[in-house]
Amino acid sequence: MVFAIEEINNSTELLPGIKLGYQIYDSCGSVSVTVHVAFQLSSGLDPVFYTSNNCSQSGMVMAVVGESGSTPSISMSRIIGSFNIPQVSHFATCACLSDKQQYPTFFRTIPSDQFQADALAKLVKHFGWTWIGAVRSDSDYGNNGMASFLDAAHKEGICVEYSESFYRTHPRSRIQRVADVIRAAKDETVCDGTEDIQMIQSPYTDTSQLRITNMVYKAVYAIAHAIHNAVCQETNSTTQCDKFTKTEPKEVLTQLKEVNFSQNGYDVSFDANGDPVAKYELVNWQKTESGRIELVTVGHYDASLPAGQEFSINRKLTWVEGGTQVPVSVCTDSCPPGSRKVLQKGKPMCCYDCIPCRGEISNATDSRDCFPCPKEFWPNAERDTCLPKPVEFLSFNEVLGIILAVFSVGGACLTIITAAVFYHHRTSPIVRANNSELSFLLLFSLTLCFLCPLTFIGPPSEWSCMLRHTAFGITFVLCVSCVLGKTIVVLMAFKATLPGSNVMKWFGPPQQRMTVVFLTFIQVLICTIWLVLSPPFPMKNLTTYKERIILECALGSAIGFWAVLGYIGLLAVFCFVLAVLARKLPDNFNEAKLITFSMLIFCAVWITFIPAYVSSPGKFTVAVEIFAILASSFGLILCIFAPKCFIILFQPEKNTKKHLMNKN
Repeated sequence: MVFAIEEINNSTELLPGIKLGYQIYDSCGSVSVTVHVAFQLSSGLDPVFYTSNNCSQSGMVMAVVGESGSTPSISMSRIIGSFNIPQVSHFATCACLSDKQQYPTFFRTIPSDQFQADALAKLVKHFGWTWIGAVRSDSDYGNNGMASFLDAAHKEGICVEYSESFYRTHPRSRIQRVADVIRAAKDETVCDGTEDIQMIQSPYTDTSQLRITNMVYKAVYAIAHAIHNAVCQETNSTTQCDKFTKTEPKEVLTQLKEVNFSQNGYDVSFDANGDPVAKYELVNWQKTESGRIELVTVGHYDASLPAGQEFSINRKLTWVEGGTQVPVSVCTDSCPPGSRKVLQKGKPMCCYDCIPCRGEISNATDSRDCFPCPKEFWPNAERDTCLPKPVEFLSFNEVLGIILAVFSVGGACLTIITAAVFYHHRTSPIVRANNSELSFLLLFSLTLCFLCPLTFIGPPSEWSCMLRHTAFGITFVLCVSCVLGKTIVVLMAFKATLPGSNVMKWFGPPQQRMTVVFLTFIQVLICTIWLVLSPPFPMKNLTTYKERIILECALGSAIGFWAVLGYIGLLAVFCFVLAVLARKLPDNFNEAKLITFSMLIFCAVWITFIPAYVSSPGKFTVAVEIFAILASSFGLILCIFAPKCFIILFQPEKNTKKHLMNKN
């Protein structure tokens, strides 16, 4: 301060012709001494001090530089503020001193702790430390500063494991307790208590660092500029100062609020709270090759810069024992993508468990939530990205599809071979005795029934969905209608053998054809209404399985589907009842017995089909329907035509009219 005042007194630009006086007091870090001096300054100094004519205002205090601590500064400001005496502190950083309601005359050349707290929080966040301990001085400065830091740390997502305080006058037991808390914490011991404090270098013993003294230098110049603006005027490019003008501290206070100058490359001004622009140099203790510890500037914090650009580090840092690896200080390691954070009960927000996502994803570190994928996507194995769901349908390229297709084509071929055998032996008694016209129509319908499953295999389309259900319904009605016609023919043939009976003229070949056409037409009508009103259509089933898409045919109208099946079932039951009635007719080769067995198989298959169809998931629904079609078709051809083909091919001696007419 002496250096700054002498520099100003020798200046020809700042306060020319006026010399500033000063007195320096040492408060010894005591609040009571500070208060005593504050009252002395407010009351005016001894009037005999500098009584010569060279002094304009004997003992008048224009401003105070100090205090260096926040707690003494608070006490001093409450006293001298009542007398409008400006106070410029060089080292009091408590954020509370920015409150102009309580401290209207307080200024400082060092930034408020509010900015320091923000800078420290950003420094901690820069290194990824989320789990730290904090120690403060048990004073106004320490307690208010810690409160500001804890608030800033919370905003940055940083957790504080402990916050302890002590003061130099506290008993040893109190200080020992704080030391024990630090040792018991988690984030490693950096000292063991055997170090020699006299060998440790600090800013207070390093004369190459003038950070604190520079603040005093700027404080003195700020007051000098305020006095200059109060007593000096610019005239004709020259400065005239009247040292005999009576200047009140209140005038200096007013001018101090408007001070704005640059000194030795440092800009000095005050905001509405009496605070300067917050600019910090980030310093790092580094050991030189000679083993000496130096404070090296490695970065900056400038609160005047845009958000996100205030903090910067432009040099490598040295950590404990010369290491360059940034220490890890977290309560819990970061949760990787594919998981989410779940806070541990009763612990700070930085202590959490990492829970893997289930059916969802998280693509960022430390994600708080897992997010569902779009409907047609599914998480990958790492659960950090969404992949298209695999599409499932009964395909010709898979084993199940190939097996069903082989049985379908095989059944059709077997039916064609049977038809060929029957056609080749169409004049034989066994073929003629079993209504060859209905037999060939039945074989034709069975061929279509065997080929129906091919429309169920492959990706569903609009046409295939409509074709597969309607074709299946119509061909099966045609098939059952033929069986029903053959059953009625057997009954009619028996009745015709009775004396005086002419029943066969009422159910001859024309009537048989009309019966088949009429019964089939009813099914065609049902299918037509179904297709017109609400036809089956292809759809993507996203509900049965979450992890894959099922391509299937929606029924459109469930009533239409069950009407088709119900009509087939009604004909089958009617046919079965007639076949049972005719099974004991006294013919050597009674076809009604074979029809009874075939209808038993047919009904059993379709009765078991219903619960299996409803409960089968995905492509297996289609497989169950194909199996029912094939099983019932094979039941019909094997029960009705296999015995006849066996006799035709391997027992031709039984294929005679005499044998057929022979009664048991």
